[in-house]
Amino acid sequence: MTEAIRTWQGVMEEVRRRIHARDWPPGALIPNEADLAAEFGVARATVNRALRTLAEAGLLDRRRKAGTRVALQPVAKATLDIPVLRLEVEARGKEYGYRRLARTEALPPDDIATAMQTGDTPLLHIRALHLAGDAPYALEDRWINPGVIAAARDEPFTRISANEWLLAHAPYTHGEIGFSATNARAPEAAELGCATGSALFVLDRLTWDHARTITRVAIFYAPGHRMRTGL
Repeated sequence: MTEAIRTWQGVMEEVRRRIHARDWPPGALIPNEADLAAEFGVARATVNRALRTLAEAGLLDRRRKAGTRVALQPVAKATLDIPVLRLEVEARGKEYGYRRLARTEALPPDDIATAMQTGDTPLLHIRALHLAGDAPYALEDRWINPGVIAAARDEPFTRISANEWLLAHAPYTHGEIGFSATNARAPEAAELGCATGSALFVLDRLTWDHARTITRVAIFYAPGHRMRTGL
């Protein structure tokens, strides 16, 4: 069995198997890194990466000088990537469409400036509609900091959405994501083709490049949208 283990992923899967099989029950102290490395015939660094990944996933509890134990109450953690809306639509078996509604450079509202920590600096403001077939799928309302992504000033966002362009041109280090429900105001209702006051699912996201904010976006999904992620 252990002859097939050559990578940290292989070590991780074997440790996961032992946890699920209750070879190592909840709360059990597992062998140390040196012993596991010798058993599997791999470097200690390989074992360290595997155990660290499982600890980040909530299956192991690692403490300095106290060793590594199987978590008493393993926590399944959901992961959520920044979606490319075009791929979301195509994955649903629909033809994707895109319309840029507006592109301006202006001072943002106070709440946007505060969240992005940009003070009185003008930002790019993009509003765009994403379509699934002929039906509105999502409204993108985005502010971009050109002080961080200067190339955005030269991009009209007529053929490619800011959503997709930024993922290709603006690496980010971390971000914040919020989810909420709101009632469609007249502008959103008109653009999403729904009645004013309709319930909308909203994804609000702020992304950073270390200490500098890149973009803040609110994505208003058309009524009836359901989001799924994995555990």
